[in-house]
This record gives sequence, C-alpha cells and structure tokens, in this order.
Amino acid sequence: MTSLATPAAPADPTSVAGGRLDVSQGAALTIGAVLGTGVISLPALAVHEAGPASLLAWALLLLLSVPLATTFAALGARYPDGGGVSTYARQAFGARAATVVGWCFYFAIPIGAPTAAGFAGAYVADSAGGGRQTQLVATGGIIALVTAMNWFGLRVSGRVQLVIAFVLGGLLLVATVVSLPHAELGNLTPFAPHGWLAIGPAAALLVWAFAGWEAVTSLSGEYRNPGRDIGRATGIAIAVISVLYLGIAFATVAVLGDHPGKAPLSDLLVLGFGEWARPVTAVVAVLLSVGAINAYFAGGARLGAALARDGSLPVWLARGSTAGEVPRRSLGVVALGGFASLGVITAGDLSLNAPLLMTTGAFALVYAVGTAAALRLLPPRTWVRRGAGVGFVATLGLLALTGTDLLGPALIGAGAVAWTALHPAPRQVAPTPA
Repeated sequence: MTSLATPAAPADPTSVAGGRLDVSQGAALTIGAVLGTGVISLPALAVHEAGPASLLAWALLLLLSVPLATTFAALGARYPDGGGVSTYARQAFGARAATVVGWCFYFAIPIGAPTAAGFAGAYVADSAGGGRQTQLVATGGIIALVTAMNWFGLRVSGRVQLVIAFVLGGLLLVATVVSLPHAELGNLTPFAPHGWLAIGPAAALLVWAFAGWEAVTSLSGEYRNPGRDIGRATGIAIAVISVLYLGIAFATVAVLGDHPGKAPLSDLLVLGFGEWARPVTAVVAVLLSVGAINAYFAGGARLGAALARDGSLPVWLARGSTAGEVPRRSLGVVALGGFASLGVITAGDLSLNAPLLMTTGAFALVYAVGTAAALRLLPPRTWVRRGAGVGFVATLGLLALTGTDLLGPALIGAGAVAWTALHPAPRQVAPTPA
C-alpha cells in the first residue's frame, strides 16, 4: 500500500488560518504567472516557426488552458496547501512521486528565471540602445526586485501584483487596438508556409506562454477562503488571458507580417503612437517579467518550504511553511539559484533563451503529474474530472513534442529518487478532502 503524507493545511478549504489573498489579488497573481513574459517575444518566435498558422497553436493552447486551469483550481480548493502539485501527487501516488514532481518544479524556477527576466532585458536594451551587457544587468535587477518584494510576504507582493495586472491589461489592450488599423489580410497568406506540421513545434514553444496555472497552486493555502475564491480568481484569469493573448498574437501576424522583429509588442505600439512609445514598451516588458517572476517566486518559495516540511528537502528549509508566514529560507534558495543560472549564462556567453525548452519540459511534466493526480482525487462523473482527463491526454502530447529537452527534468527527477532512497518519508494517513 502506497504511503500518503498529510499536508499541513486542514482539509476544509474554508478553515485555512492565516490566508491573506482575496479574489482580486489571486486573479492578479494568476494572470501575472500565466501572461508573464510569454506575450513579449513568443508571438514573433511562433510566427517564425509556423507563419500565420501559429494562430492555431495559440487557439489550441488556450482551449487546453481551460481544463488545466479548472483542474488545478479544483485541486487547490480541495487541498489548499503550499505544496501545490506536489501535495496532489502525494495524495494520489505517494511520497516518491511527490518528491520527483516537487523537485522538477522547484528547481526549474531558478533555472528559468533568467530567461523570464531576459525577455524584458531585451526590451530594455532595445529601448536604451544598449547591448548584451544592458540586457544582463536588467535581468539581474528584475530577479533582485522580485526577491525583495517576496521577502516582505504576500501582503506586499500581492498588492503590487494587483496594480501590475491592471496596468498591463490596459497597455496590452491598447497595443492591440491602435495597431489593428495597420493590419493587412495579405499577411495571413500563405497561412501555413512551413506546412501544417509546423504547428506542433510552435505549440511546444508556446507552452512557456501558458505555464503558470500550476505555479499558483502553491498559493492555495494563502487564500482567505480557498473553496470559494480560487475558482473565482481562476475564471477571471482565464477570460483576461484569452482576450489579451489572442489580440496580441493576431496583431503580430496581421500587422507585422511573416518577419516580425524580436520586440513585436514595441513595434505594434510604435505603429500606433510613433517612436516615442518605444520606451513605454520597455516599461510594459519589465512589468510583465516582474509579474510573472513574482508569482513563480511566491509559489516556489512556499513549495520548497512544503517539500522540506514533508521530508522531500532538507528540514531547515521548512520554516515559513504555515499559511500566512514568509518562507524566506526557501525564497533565498530560489533567488540564489536564479543568480547562479544567470552567472552560468553570462560566463558561458550563452543565450538567455538557452533554458527555455528545458524549463517548459519541466512544466509539461508537472502538468502531466498534476492532471493524473486529479483523475484519482477529484469526484468521478464530474465535468472537472472529465476536464482533467482531457488535460492529461493533451499534456502527454506536449511531453512528446518536448523530446530531448526532457533530459534536464529527467536528471532532476533522478536526484529526487535518490533523495527518497536516502530519506524515506514517514508513513502518514491522508485526510478526507473537502
């Protein structure tokens, strides 16, 4: 019989003590985590990969986001805990699976942080006229800023995130609207210049733009009323993200054509307002990066503390694992890992995009395990459980598209298996879910 570990949070999601997130802050954190840096450069990269047919990749991934988002919202409401997907895996499959998926997610965050911040760094360098050095400095500055925000807890970072979400939503909507008068339907033909099969690689690339639903699961225990508020926050996030993503993706294709530059958002604003708008885009890019990394650092720090609490990481990291507390030790590990990753990229003269596919591979693996756990934990014959089945099948397809980029997550998973062999978790009884 597989042993199941008990999450520290109570089973009743309405009885979690110490939670400070309301619906608006939760929606803002979710929007920031998912919207994030993907909207900065990925529309152009997807066009280079599949041409106008990349719009189908965007649409398909948005459709996939609905069952994924609702699945993780349902799991968060039933098991509000800082362990997030790791907690769900522990309930469904036991300590070893929880450790593997927890490690893959926890260590992917610092590895991918320079890439997330580097998208904004490129916009800053483009606006300031600087080169790679300016981009690297801006990247490090964003990581430091987000670390400082989270050092003071969700009371600070949640409110900042709410402001960022409102500003970003307005600016991205404006960028789409002012650029559409310059759209040309001729830019939509040929629709699939690289063949229909190119939609698959484009979708694999765009996984980065849709990662984030799993990140905020580690914040489920921080809601004031998880059972009521998580679903509402997720619904708001789905609607906002769908409108903004489809708008920017369509404008990139219809307005900029089949050879958009590295900074399509900047080009769209310049078309609408002139060159003076280019520095504004750098501000948008920085806000997007700060919003995304803030959500990941907030969730990742709580995930690390929860993993340590459950015996999947060194116990000294467990401080701050209770709802309402600030897991500063775990946050410090994430931040130092992010700076170490940036140092390797700088010393090796590597592209800041180098960790991109490996990180998305780790996220796809987290999605696969999370949806598989949902199939065991959610009530049968319900729509949310059927959605989990759709999500599980789809994430298996994404894993297949990721291919050799799963090697990094596989090595992290091997380390997690070795840890469980050396540090067996105590047998505990799982609580009755709410």
